[in-house]
Order: sequence, then structure tokens, then C-alpha cells
Amino acid sequence: MAKPIEEGDYVRLWASNKKGDSFLIRLAKGGSLGSRMGAVRHDDVLAAGFGGEVLSTKGERFFVVRPTVSDFCRKIHRVTQVVYPKDAGVLITSLDIRPGASVLECGSGSGGMTVFFAHFVGAEGRVYSYDVREDHQKVAMDNCRRWGVDDRVLFRVADVEETGFQERDLDALFLDVRCPWKIVDSAVSALASGGRLAVLVPTVNQVEMVLESLREAGCADLVVTETSQRNWKTNPKRLRPEDSMVAHTGFMVFASTLKAGVAPDEYW
Repeated sequence: MAKPIEEGDYVRLWASNKKGDSFLIRLAKGGSLGSRMGAVRHDDVLAAGFGGEVLSTKGERFFVVRPTVSDFCRKIHRVTQVVYPKDAGVLITSLDIRPGASVLECGSGSGGMTVFFAHFVGAEGRVYSYDVREDHQKVAMDNCRRWGVDDRVLFRVADVEETGFQERDLDALFLDVRCPWKIVDSAVSALASGGRLAVLVPTVNQVEMVLESLREAGCADLVVTETSQRNWKTNPKRLRPEDSMVAHTGFMVFASTLKAGVAPDEYW
């Protein structure tokens, strides 16, 4: 049975208008959301519950929807570019992020992927997040705290090109840094045999350098992919694609580690 809405919870208010206006809010008794469609009292949302509806001061209808981790990550405070949800989904499934898993990310940024990883590893899992900039990590920490997963994340400030990673026998590792090919060896050393590695880069020449470094490190099962997202208008009488879409945002390179002494052919 789903728990009722409580003060401090996040909810999404969705309006069934042509624009599909949507607002993510954290509820506080006595609080209010201001919008061009009028103000909405938080107390009314608490009383309506998930699946209910509330009226703004202008008489506009809003429906109370349970927010997803994707909704939250689209709205987080950011000081860097964040990973798009369309890419995050591929990363989560291809790295096999599951309850109890141990995963490391290098490049905390604003904490978007940190939140995703911590959400899916569950209370028994662990996320290690590295970044060279402490100011970025403070933002990432705060975003994890706001989603309630900060107790699953250990943040480390370090220049990994100099220090490497402290962890070993990890299930998965994600690199989102400027020159990932420089730390592939450190990443492979931190993973368990058969562990999964993912690298996110924006350009083709970077992909080439990543692939070369993965081959030199003896990784197998190399895959390069990108995702595009095109939504459709939801009027069943005028069903057609939206006029714009989210196309290229980055290349994702995946690989698996092997046992010591086992290596694939140089090229395949």
C-alpha cells in the first residue's frame, strides 16, 4: 500500500493543458507554489494526496502525481552539465545497477548520476563519487541529501590521474571526465573481474581514444552507443511527433573487465 503524502515529500503537479505545465515541489505546511496559472497551496496538495487534484487561485486544475527520480534529476540545482535521463537509463541498465551493488563514478559534477546510482543501489548498496573540485561535490552532496540518498554515497575529492582509486572489486564504474583515457587503467584496477565500465564522451575523436585505451587495458565486450529521444503529441485525434527532439548528447562506451592473464585479440 502506497504511503500517504507527508510534509517534506516531493510531488509533481501536472496541468492537463496544451503546454502540459508541470511543477516539482517539496511540500511544507503553509507553503505555496506561485505560477502563471495561479498559486497552489501546499496544504491543499497534502489533503488531496497522490492521484488527487487541486485548484489554483485562478481556478486552474492541477493533478498530484508521484515524482520519479528522473523528474527530480531534471530539476536539480546544477553547476555543471548533467547526464540526460535518456542516457542515464542506458547507463543504469548496461552497468547492471541493482540493489546491493557497489558502483563508483568519477566526475561528481552536480550529482545527477550520483542520485540515479544511489537510488538504484538501494539501502544495501554503495556509491563512491570522485571529483577534483570540492565546490562541485558540495552541490552533488546537497542534491543527494534532498532526494534522501546521501547516506549511500561516499564522496572523495581527488585528482585521480595522480592518486588512482582507493576501492577494489567494484561491480561497476562510470567515467564522466575530460580525458577518461588517462584513468582507464585505474578504473580497471578498481573493478572486479567481469565488472562493467562505462565512459561518457561528447565527440568521435574522444571515442577513438577511449577505445584504444580500453583495448590496451585488456577489456572485452566493447560497445559504443548513443541515444535520441523523440516524444509524441498525445492528442489521439492528431497523433504525431513533437516538433523538436533531444538528439545527440554524448557517446556511451561500455566494456567488461577480464581476469588477470586473460586478454582478447588486439582487434576484433
